[in-house]
Amino acid sequence: MNRILLITILAIGLSTGSHAQKSAAKQPVDYVDPMLGNHDSRWMMFPGPSMPFGMVKLSPDNERNGWKAGYEYDLDNITGFSHIHEWTMAGLLMAPQTGPLQTQPGTEKDPDAGYRSRFRHETEVAEPGYYAVVLDDYQTKVELTTTTRAGFQRYTFPKTDSARVLVDLDIESEYGNELFLSEIRKVSDTEIEGLTYSQSLRGAGWNDYIVHFVIRFNKPFKDFNGWTRDGVQRNTERIFSGWDHTDIGAFVHFDTRDGAPLLIQTGISLVSIEQARLNLDKELAEPFGWDFDAVRRNARDTWNELLSVIQVEGKNETDKVKFYTNMYRAYAGRNIWSDVNGMYMDVCENPRQLKDTNSPMLGGDAFWNTFWNLNQLWTLATPDIANQWVKALLEQYETGGWLPKGPPGVEYSGIMEASHEIELIVAAYQKGIRNYDVKTAYEAIKHVQTTLPVKHLCSGIAGNRFLDDYLKYGYVPYETGPVSNTLEYAFDDWAVSEMAKALGQTEDYYYFRRRAHNYLNLWDPTVQYMNMRKKDGSFMPDFDPYCCSTFLGQGWMEGNAWQFTWFVPHDLRGLIGLMGREEFNERLQAGFEKSREWRFNSEWTHENNLLAMGVLPINHGNQPNMQAAYLFNYSGKPWLTQYWAREIMEVYYGSTVKDAWPGDEDQGQMGGWYVMSAMGLFEMKGGCAVDPVIEIGSPIFDKITIQLDPRYYPGGTFVIETINNSKENKYIQSATLDGKPLVKPWFYFRELSDGGKLVLQMGPEPNKEWGSRPEDAPPSMSDEEK
Repeated sequence: MNRILLITILAIGLSTGSHAQKSAAKQPVDYVDPMLGNHDSRWMMFPGPSMPFGMVKLSPDNERNGWKAGYEYDLDNITGFSHIHEWTMAGLLMAPQTGPLQTQPGTEKDPDAGYRSRFRHETEVAEPGYYAVVLDDYQTKVELTTTTRAGFQRYTFPKTDSARVLVDLDIESEYGNELFLSEIRKVSDTEIEGLTYSQSLRGAGWNDYIVHFVIRFNKPFKDFNGWTRDGVQRNTERIFSGWDHTDIGAFVHFDTRDGAPLLIQTGISLVSIEQARLNLDKELAEPFGWDFDAVRRNARDTWNELLSVIQVEGKNETDKVKFYTNMYRAYAGRNIWSDVNGMYMDVCENPRQLKDTNSPMLGGDAFWNTFWNLNQLWTLATPDIANQWVKALLEQYETGGWLPKGPPGVEYSGIMEASHEIELIVAAYQKGIRNYDVKTAYEAIKHVQTTLPVKHLCSGIAGNRFLDDYLKYGYVPYETGPVSNTLEYAFDDWAVSEMAKALGQTEDYYYFRRRAHNYLNLWDPTVQYMNMRKKDGSFMPDFDPYCCSTFLGQGWMEGNAWQFTWFVPHDLRGLIGLMGREEFNERLQAGFEKSREWRFNSEWTHENNLLAMGVLPINHGNQPNMQAAYLFNYSGKPWLTQYWAREIMEVYYGSTVKDAWPGDEDQGQMGGWYVMSAMGLFEMKGGCAVDPVIEIGSPIFDKITIQLDPRYYPGGTFVIETINNSKENKYIQSATLDGKPLVKPWFYFRELSDGGKLVLQMGPEPNKEWGSRPEDAPPSMSDEEK
């Protein structure tokens, strides 16, 4: 059979399977396209399969080390398929090969210099729980699926007596991945095991981790071989690479002349090889045997069950693709790091046993401003997952001494700023999600807001690194660090005060409520913006609202004064009082108009270690002002919230590989915002008030049905119905909640969790009477102090 004919047959096999699934009535999972956004994207954006928060994210890689490494759609070659795609973490790449041995990957521009293979997108299939592609250089079809902690690959080689499978531990990734003391061993003629001690961001003092793995084949291999920097070793039992020797891998050969696919199962663990084998046995071998298609169906069904919690109805199929793909990303990006029996490695790399094995140890990038996206979605659609996150945070607090800002691999990264994990904990409590030790939860959030930061004995920076000066001056001075931390710390203080109030901790309530007013200390009345302030109390001269974006330096954290001036989510009435309602509205409107031509997105550029992210007023592509569209609900112009929320959904969020998210999708944060906004819902204060409220935007669907989890919310379902809705009819004319007129652009979360129905009459022109009176605005901190 010639090469072209073989590849054509393989490709037909891929497309036929995809078409068969799509011919049936569509379910939510069918609208998900994992390929969207895989252009100029981060390491954590991947087209391959993963379960919700899966430890294993088995996906193709094709870029070299560096920023935004991973999978790039525009490249025509693939390096291999690696198992970990977490922020600052990578591990265990595998690849099929035929012909002459190659142990180095080659480059994007010269794939022939290594084991990379060319491919064509028409042979690619990407679905939740499944990925497939034909590697043209090796005439080999690759199929991938996963469970939570194990990977399953199916390679269909050409008929040959020397089909080869490579295992490469030296993986190219976004932050680099230096290896130490790596080992790969032959266990039998069908099994390999090994480990690699990895470190990312070398010199940062955190995120050392060991990836343990077990690889099992469904047929015996003919030999076991490998390589290190010293060269190739053939017919051996063990490959070892010592301290700081990064180049290590193994390869085995198979006879595939019978035409049968080669099946490969892998289990991984951060704890031990035994735990990796346990994960493999319990999640793959025992329930599924070697039935690849059953594992694929299980992954698909798991995703469909999760996505079906929210059912949307409407005529626009593209909107459904965007909705469910964004929802998928909100649950695919982060990671479970405990094993199937609840074992995990703590921040000091000691093995620990979770008491509740049904609530895993979770990790990921920072919770920086997730109160405007992920927290809202998780607590609404999947409150049990929100509860699991709280338990994982408290587990790290109890074993490591501190709450983590962002716990990749269960570490203290010190990334990003403030301690916005607080808002996730507080929102969960205020919404009745309380299956954890509430006393410990309050103790933990109070601790991080009152205790000076430390260089943790085992792992990075713990705590708020500029808290000392914040407590001393009532703001973070320009000389100390990002002045924007003042605003972020103040919001955290307010969130702690709300939980203190709910728990009857009156003294704490008043203490943190006073601190929540510290946002006032950055208000410069001479320029009518928040401004950088020095230790002597003076404001920085020569004010420029677009100046001084920074990363942990002097200025505004990945933003500018224009953006951070609005960062008072807990007291927008107070901010309006400072700025004036007319200026508030006019400035905000002008900012949106200026930013629209740039798709509301500032590009990332690095100059002198400063991030030029402050060139636009509205930068939806980063976290500091993702709330911007909803500010108008507080200033008497809710129709502008309706207009600009729709504009962002239409202009910023795309529906193709290259335009899905022009900014940093950031492990589901952009996805979470879209899902909430597409339902017409938002929480400015992240659900942290004692009696949380939900603000109303402009739903894009005719009907939305939210299935409420009866373990937490007794209401059954909450339905949002729009009448006369379309792309043009984006403005709310009138509203009813449970059959009663609703004249304000908000309602209480408890009115949703009790079940019911919100009906919105839509039209092409704004009803400027609806929700526009000063008393119609959602509650602010200043309202309580009148």
